[in-house]
Amino acid sequence: MEKLDVIFPVLHGPYGEDGTVQGLLELATIPYVGAGVAASAISMDKDLMKIIFQQKNLPILKWLTVKRKEWQKDKEKILSLIQNGFEYPLFVKPTNLGSSVGITKVHKKEELGEAIDLASSYDRKILIEEGLEEVREIECSVLGNDEPRASVVGEVKPAGEFYDYDSKYIDKETQLIIPADLPDGVSKEVQKIALRAFKAVDAAGMARVDFFVSKKENKIYLSEINTIPGFTSTSMYPRLWKASGIPYPELIDRLIQLALERHQDKKQNKISYDESKLLNK
Repeated sequence: MEKLDVIFPVLHGPYGEDGTVQGLLELATIPYVGAGVAASAISMDKDLMKIIFQQKNLPILKWLTVKRKEWQKDKEKILSLIQNGFEYPLFVKPTNLGSSVGITKVHKKEELGEAIDLASSYDRKILIEEGLEEVREIECSVLGNDEPRASVVGEVKPAGEFYDYDSKYIDKETQLIIPADLPDGVSKEVQKIALRAFKAVDAAGMARVDFFVSKKENKIYLSEINTIPGFTSTSMYPRLWKASGIPYPELIDRLIQLALERHQDKKQNKISYDESKLLNK
């Protein structure tokens, strides 16, 4: 069997972006591009991700996590809890999924139950998150290991009401604006927060960090981090780096080098203890 130099796991969602494939590659001692097991798992689980962001004092929106069994056991209790704790609109989404699958923007109480049912069909944990009106969807790419750097900032103008699956992959009316038309101070703050989010989950190699920025006040809210962003030549991650001076072929080379660098660094770790040193004392 030929030796594999490095794996580039461009796999989205469960069993690709959640640390499972990364764990397999760790066991096989094969270098791979992107975040490790822990960072991948944390970033995939929006609840755990938000807990860490909150601990690091990053600007996130109010959220609540509900277990599927809790929902099935007492729907009225959960509906009342959400009704009393949130104002509309709000977003209901599966905690562990990608590509905006299973997400609903809820405008009134009557839509809430159906939205939770949909999200619970995809995951055992359902995230209820504060929604905002009059916001811009902003994204920033990050590249590096222990000393990451941030790209220029871009804006997504979705064809639909928000950047859902159809807007991402089907509807051609969605626009990607690079660079985003934001005040310099706001763009720089987005870049700083993107790097803080990257370090907070101990990501590596690459990530795309997503934000909401209010249209009136330019207030920044961190939405989430994606450890395996879309990677076609027209996806936001490589396009942001192209606008930052790193064309697609060079970006691939850099990511491979970062993977090898991280693998070599990890090889320095001791994984056994020499008991003879203890006996000779």
